[in-house]
Amino acid sequence: MRPGGPSAAAAGAVTEGRRPGGADLRLAAPALAAWAAAATALTADGACVALACTAAVATACLLSAVVRRGAVGAVATVLLCAAAGGAAGALAGAEVRRGPLAELARRHEQVSVEVTVTGDPRATRPRVHGPARAAPAVVVEAEATRLVAPGGAVGVRTPVLLVAHQSWRELLPSTRLRVEGKLAPPVRAGERLAAVLRVSGQGPPEVLGGPSSLQRAAGRLREGLRAATDGLAPDARALLPGLVVGDTSRVPPDLDEAFRGTDMTHLLAVSGGNLAVLLVLLLGPPHLAARAERRGPAARLGIPLRLTAVLGGGLALGFVLVCRPEPSVLRAAACGLITLLAIGTGRRRSLLPALAAAVLLLVLYDPWLARSYGFLLSVLATGALLTLAPRWSAALRRRGVPPRVAEALAAAGAAQAVCAPVIVVLAARVSLVAVPCNLLAEPAVAPATVLGFAALAVAPVALPLAKGLAWLAGWPAAWTATVARSGAGLPGAGFDWPGSWRGGLLLAAVMGAAVLAARPLVRRPWACAGCAVLLLLALVRPAPLTRFVTGWPPPGWRLVACDVGQGDALVLAAGPRTAVVVDAGPEPRAVDRCLRDLGVERVPLLLLSHFHADHVDGLPGVLRGRAVGVIETTGFAEPAGRAAFVRHEAGRARVPVVEAVPGERRRIGELSWEVLWPPPAGESAVAEDGPNDASVALLVRTAGLTLALLGDLEPPAQQELWETHQDLPPVDVLKVAHHGSAHQDPRLLHVLRPRLAVVSAGAGNPYGHPAARTLTALRAEGAVVLRTDTDGPIAVTATATAVTPGRSPTPAHRRRGGRAGRAGPGRRPGGPVRPGRAGRDGVSAPRPRGGRVGGRGRSSGPRPPPAAGSAVAGRWWARWRPRGRPEGVAPGKGQVVSTQPSYSSASSRRAATSRSPFGSSRTTSHWASSASSSPARASRTIWGSSSRPKRSPASSAASPAASRSGSTSRCRTGSEVPEKEKALLTRSLCGMPRRSLRGECHGRMGCWGRWPGRLQPTTCSPPSRSPWVRRISSSTAPCRRWWRRPVRPTPTPTSVTSPPTRSSPARSPS
Repeated sequence: MRPGGPSAAAAGAVTEGRRPGGADLRLAAPALAAWAAAATALTADGACVALACTAAVATACLLSAVVRRGAVGAVATVLLCAAAGGAAGALAGAEVRRGPLAELARRHEQVSVEVTVTGDPRATRPRVHGPARAAPAVVVEAEATRLVAPGGAVGVRTPVLLVAHQSWRELLPSTRLRVEGKLAPPVRAGERLAAVLRVSGQGPPEVLGGPSSLQRAAGRLREGLRAATDGLAPDARALLPGLVVGDTSRVPPDLDEAFRGTDMTHLLAVSGGNLAVLLVLLLGPPHLAARAERRGPAARLGIPLRLTAVLGGGLALGFVLVCRPEPSVLRAAACGLITLLAIGTGRRRSLLPALAAAVLLLVLYDPWLARSYGFLLSVLATGALLTLAPRWSAALRRRGVPPRVAEALAAAGAAQAVCAPVIVVLAARVSLVAVPCNLLAEPAVAPATVLGFAALAVAPVALPLAKGLAWLAGWPAAWTATVARSGAGLPGAGFDWPGSWRGGLLLAAVMGAAVLAARPLVRRPWACAGCAVLLLLALVRPAPLTRFVTGWPPPGWRLVACDVGQGDALVLAAGPRTAVVVDAGPEPRAVDRCLRDLGVERVPLLLLSHFHADHVDGLPGVLRGRAVGVIETTGFAEPAGRAAFVRHEAGRARVPVVEAVPGERRRIGELSWEVLWPPPAGESAVAEDGPNDASVALLVRTAGLTLALLGDLEPPAQQELWETHQDLPPVDVLKVAHHGSAHQDPRLLHVLRPRLAVVSAGAGNPYGHPAARTLTALRAEGAVVLRTDTDGPIAVTATATAVTPGRSPTPAHRRRGGRAGRAGPGRRPGGPVRPGRAGRDGVSAPRPRGGRVGGRGRSSGPRPPPAAGSAVAGRWWARWRPRGRPEGVAPGKGQVVSTQPSYSSASSRRAATSRSPFGSSRTTSHWASSASSSPARASRTIWGSSSRPKRSPASSAASPAASRSGSTSRCRTGSEVPEKEKALLTRSLCGMPRRSLRGECHGRMGCWGRWPGRLQPTTCSPPSRSPWVRRISSSTAPCRRWWRRPVRPTPTPTSVTSPPTRSSPARSPS
């Protein structure tokens, strides 16, 4: 993102240094005034711009007539430059807006136009839209010269953007074409485009005239360099043309992401460093450029100094022609030409005036550069290298840093400091590895560039020699790619930041405050060493430290649903640093980051449920840096393009691809699974209806848990699945089919009866996933629903379900009153969680800030404390208690469903588990009875146990009168209270005194009975946390005292006997 990085220290020019008296900033104010005026006038009203320019010129003339020297003369100069910039900007903006194309684009008309290509074709990165992947296209910048209409042709001169087929990639600038297509307005207003023309048809372009001779010569040079690099390693082959001439057509998306993540994209944007290399080869060292003892080839050949400057100017123009007139190239060439003019005329040279003059001339020549981020970054980086870097380098040398190291560190730090606020506007991310990665890559850039230019020059006449030079240049280029990949692969390589100009200003303020605060620390070596150690720990993020600080991943995780956007990526633990991966999501970077966070290094099996893009396009991220044993897929190889993509990537990684066999059973350690679907080919017409119905469905068992993974099965396939497998057991975790779409078979949900339903969907997806109807059906079956779009990545352990600390969970679509169904108000990440009900019985579980706790207990007995180091917040544990299953449903294990609080803020840390230095949690427990408990004894569940306690006949036959023994009052369950009485009690509850909440059961509100010495819960639900209950909860002192009061669990490891004076009636469905 930073054209003109540390390698551009010469700023594309040859100089003797700064003036003895300091920096010459006389041209800085006029250049900035012209820049600002041009940027404003491009989209401003023409009459207003004309009036402002006239006023500025009149004021400047008046000031010049009164006082010709001093500050007043400088103000007049600034006003004149501003007027010139405003006039140029207004004319450039009017040129884009005038003509019939802009109006036709607003009406989306079909037109036929003649255009002239003005830039190199660029391939777009294909994007995933749900299950489909957009076809790759080529965009070409062009200028419309003639509009062909039924009534005749109209001459125009309007910039347009062509969106065409891949066959257009070989076009060269200055080629004339005739195209037909549909017009559309630009995506963003204020762009240098009048319209976007989507070309009709998939064939090659209709060429009216070939490129010019100069463009053909430049095209042959660029093509020769590509041919010379054909035999190199993939990274060197892709990177070397970009380092030399800015040709990034071969750079793969993952390498491009690595360069962006380390702020090294300035190496691929040709700038002053490349031109400086060429000028040094011609003129010799910069500080000797105008002296008699010049050491360049021109001096050795006896060429006069003025002729040498002319040759340097021609070299700069050829540089622009071959590398294309990008903003950073134009800035470097302008600086170089101005400096060469000073050399040829014998004048004093200074880079700051040259930079200011280059900015002024370029803005007047092309006012659209005033709104170019590339131009802004190039000017900022060059200005930092000329102003900040020398001072910082001198300060480092005074503190004992070697001169070369001081210069490199000062150059990289200064350029990054001034460019970071602009980069964050574009990328919404701050890189912590930018400076070290640029320092490591800098020694390799110069040799790669010099050898690359040599290969570029000899390729048209001696291709074998060019290949040898390219082979030598490939080594430093490969090192640069390695640095970028390694830096971007660090866990703490960067962090998100608000991506707007406000975010940029905030980052600038934070960096300024950090610089001021760090100045006293520079004099203390121990403080600098401590900061360096902390930065290293933040970058590397060792797994033990990360788990201790954030609680992610939770210990003993068995399943993780990665947050990969609108797609699926599930990870099943199979041993230390080993996991089975089901689907790869739509983006390699997202699944790679998820697997790195989990510490997965070996993947014995990668199962791709089907070949839709949102399940397979992340395959390179799984293969990156991991040992993958085999890839298993469905037998329905559609879409064919995605199936070919999977085979291609697997072939590159040398991983075999096999088809899943129905009924296949495998085991890896404690993890075992069975393939339920699809049936063999030809046995089911439903499985051949499309890729979704051919998804591989699994029944997984691990550590006593049962999981069902349904891929993207549609209702017909779901119906045939449960009809074919009549023995499907109830499951603990269900991966909801097709991202929770509305197309679900309710009978399959009833058969599986999941305790936890996991929905993998992208935030703000246009498909409405997950559907409210599906969420309602899942909650009606007693499931707690967690979603990756609102809760982030989800981990399932033997005792808990957690959300990654990197993203604060947000409540799912629920009403404020807790009724499932319609979407309720959400919250911004990091804000308080609104209460809502988590189960079918309508009871809402209290949740902490930054996380939530809820769940459904199937087994009887007291709820045990969480395991040491668990992600469940201890002080909220005592405020939650399980809810019993309806009659006729066998109880199961007592796992807790919860979410991991975010550790990114102090408030969330206070709501999180209190941890000891050794990672243990302070937790409490309390008694709970369910429909499966007997009147005299309650069994205690061992967490993670696979045993399912059997229902006691005595519990089903328990009479309601038994609940009155030992209790001070009669407590009725929710099903025993008539609906009218429920409504009456609900409406009148806000005005009840404190004592009315003791020993009473108010509809679904909850009840307490008195035991000697303390309050204890009975079979009713805990108090609702809906807003109108929250208003009175502070006045119910006895209830709150019990709710926060820890009750010591009985030390018996398997069961505990309840007091004989207490029994619980069987609950009925509510």
